[in-house]
Amino acid sequence: SENGTGCVLPSSSEFPEGFFTPQERKDGGIVIYFIIILYMFLAVSIVCDDYFLPSLEIISECLGLSQDVAGATFMAAGSSAPELVTAFLGVFVTKGDIGISTILGSAVYNLLGISAACGLFSSVVSRLSCWPLFRDCLAYTISVAAVVAMISDNRIYWYESASLLLIYGCYILVLCFDIKINQYLMKKFSPCCTCFTKAMEENAEQQPLVGWREESGPLIRQQSRTDSGIFQELDYSHLSTSLQGLHEISEDHPSVFTMPEADMKRILWVLSLPIITLLYLTIPDCRRQFWRNWFMVTFLISAAWISAITYVLVWMVTIAGETLGIPESVMGLTLLAAGTSVPDTVASVLVAQKGNGDMAMSNIVGSNVFDMLCLGIPWFIKTAFINTSGPIEVNSSGLTYTAISLIGAVFFIFMAVHLNGWKIDKKLGAICLVLYSVFTILSILYELGIIGNNPTRVCGN
Repeated sequence: SENGTGCVLPSSSEFPEGFFTPQERKDGGIVIYFIIILYMFLAVSIVCDDYFLPSLEIISECLGLSQDVAGATFMAAGSSAPELVTAFLGVFVTKGDIGISTILGSAVYNLLGISAACGLFSSVVSRLSCWPLFRDCLAYTISVAAVVAMISDNRIYWYESASLLLIYGCYILVLCFDIKINQYLMKKFSPCCTCFTKAMEENAEQQPLVGWREESGPLIRQQSRTDSGIFQELDYSHLSTSLQGLHEISEDHPSVFTMPEADMKRILWVLSLPIITLLYLTIPDCRRQFWRNWFMVTFLISAAWISAITYVLVWMVTIAGETLGIPESVMGLTLLAAGTSVPDTVASVLVAQKGNGDMAMSNIVGSNVFDMLCLGIPWFIKTAFINTSGPIEVNSSGLTYTAISLIGAVFFIFMAVHLNGWKIDKKLGAICLVLYSVFTILSILYELGIIGNNPTRVCGN
């Protein structure tokens, strides 16, 4: 956030002081910070894999959500919890623009960086559907345009923040009627989009429709889209058709304290035992029969843990970057952007490895749409209920370049998926990695004032 001198406060000013002095960090204390960073990466992966994603799966089963809708709503909201916390801190605590800079600054990484990770780190080739990606990209483009229009005059009024919430409400409404809209568009545009029709046919062959019925006969859940079904490995047709039958699935689930068989996994398990124990004592494991009905509690507590772990991770990364002398603008566009998006990255890669490509992509784009809501909620609360006398003052410097970057990233990711035949593979990962590198280099050159006329100076330097 800028002050009266025209300089930008360092990112470390938003966090508590480290437990080492600058000289102690340079003398070797920086190693401790890197160990904590690696441990936080391990912790967030454990939370996502053991608690967050299983609770999301049960929520999706109960509500009958297809994988892309689940990814764009609950998964996006849970993995974007750190951004929501950051936005509230920026509006009510630090009184600066940390929320805007964090959310808008990491958006390109969310779109291209996480897509690259899903393609490069997944051994499974996942098929994608056209409508979910088009729906989320369109919603995100509208959200970005709305935020740009709102902060262009450096002021946020209550009706502007309310319109941002209205846009997200319309997005949720579209998701509620997603299957009907999808079927209508199928009939309307499939003749002129042969690649999409072919992808749909392949999905229909590979992933048959699944659903379960109660013993009395009425349909409890029927997925109407061919890409629906988060757990294709579960054969519901051989289960009792009641929800009680589903409880049997998790009855024999191994305990989190069961030691893995592979040597490397055993080493990681021993190292992560403290965090495994802490999470076991604080989060109900909804994969087990006893806690299965507590899935919403699991979802909320795991989202809170994700926020806490991400805060520590970004704190450590900020101090480490400052100690190594990495320029503030470079660190904000790389290390901090990646750090705040660790939950999205881990969650998306995990579901992509299971072959749920639509869920991964909807989480990537849908979390960015939710991030726009993260800005709208605290703005609306402050302007409508707390400080009704006037608007919120924000800084919109570099707004034009940011808007072009975000909309360009949305366009490139959609075109890259289309040209790659609507599938997530290593080729798409490599393309997204190259695009992300180009965007990052251009952004850094812009922040340093090498291109454009917006050089950024850190206060005290």
